[in-house]
Amino acid sequence: MKAKTFDKQFDEGVDITAALELSRAKRVLQEQKRVNVDFPTWMIESLDREAGKLGITRQSIIKVWLAERLEASASNTTFQRTHHDAALR
Repeated sequence: MKAKTFDKQFDEGVDITAALELSRAKRVLQEQKRVNVDFPTWMIESLDREAGKLGITRQSIIKVWLAERLEASASNTTFQRTHHDAALR
């Protein structure tokens, strides 16, 4: 299928999944890399309690909390940079 036809069908809401080679699909910026982190026992116990309350694994809660913190930090940096640049004008 040509790209123009693919785009047109997609824009029209046609199911184009048959035209995709999903076995080779990759999620952008989602490549996994294993890291080891040592936590104090009290922190592991707290993580396990919070994960249990949410019905998720310890690894999942660590990923979610880190992602939230990194997104907030990136947003704050952008906010600070924008206001700093505006103050210089």
